Amino acid sequence: MGGERNKVFTLAEVSQHNNAKDCWLVIHGKVYNVTKFLEDHPGGDEVLLSSTGKDATNDFEDIGHSTSAVAMMDEFYVGDIDTSTIPSKVKYTPP
Repeated sequence: MGGERNKVFTLAEVSQHNNAKDCWLVIHGKVYNVTKFLEDHPGGDEVLLSSTGKDATNDFEDIGHSTSAVAMMDEFYVGDIDTSTIPSKVKYTPP
């Protein structure tokens, strides 16, 4: 029963996958291995690589992805993130 699909990763574990040969992202509490998608990403691979090692949910949402792009994410899903390992968000206060 899909034991591996319920794997829980820490942010430190996910952060080790941060290059063009091995790229994982955290979006909406889920971990995605997007290595195979880097070349096909319409926004280029740099934007994905710059979102490694953190919760990339805001980066993902700010772009406004299509429903087909969101549906495509399922094939890259590798597990869930241990949310206690993600630093709490610091609200930006303009000077």
